[in-house]
Amino acid sequence: MKQLLLSMMALAISWNILQAQSMQSIAVGTKAPKVDVKMKDVSGKDVSIKDMMQENGVLVMFSCNTCPYVIKNQDRTKDIAAYALNKKVGVIVLNPNEAYRKGEDSYSAMQEYAKAQQYNWPYVVDQNHQVADAYGATKTPEIFLINKEGTVVYKGAIDDSPADAKKVERIHLRYAIDEMVTKKDIAVKESKSVGCTIKRL
Repeated sequence: MKQLLLSMMALAISWNILQAQSMQSIAVGTKAPKVDVKMKDVSGKDVSIKDMMQENGVLVMFSCNTCPYVIKNQDRTKDIAAYALNKKVGVIVLNPNEAYRKGEDSYSAMQEYAKAQQYNWPYVVDQNHQVADAYGATKTPEIFLINKEGTVVYKGAIDDSPADAKKVERIHLRYAIDEMVTKKDIAVKESKSVGCTIKRL
């Protein structure tokens, strides 16, 4: 029985890795998809990416409760979200981990997590990972910055050292927000997101 369970877990991990490898991320400069899809927030309300759009755009982050990279990035996540909101850029965090809905990424667990982390922006269920699929997101955390016209202008990680905050030399997302707000060209339009594979099974 134990061997069967281990085999099933290995198969699930392999399947998620194969899905991630075959997933095509949307290109910077294209219109953001699925902005009208309503998703259940931890508050109980249904909200969409478009609903969270502010004067200068919206920051979309695919995340979860369970990934060690998400957990170690929480301070950076909260800092950049606050920065975005101060720049009149909306924030929405989506949890696409459909395979864990009955466990650590359940709706009730998301509510507890958002409360513990003092989120003051929507943290929503990406049902059947449909929005993550449309964006080609493969990791948690993974970011897409969208301008007020609805175009993706940056995607990837918060900064250049997701694994170690002490080694950060450039906060890509902060610069991208500044450049977007001031209508300058985004110097670094894309970076590598580092994290856990989205659990789509």
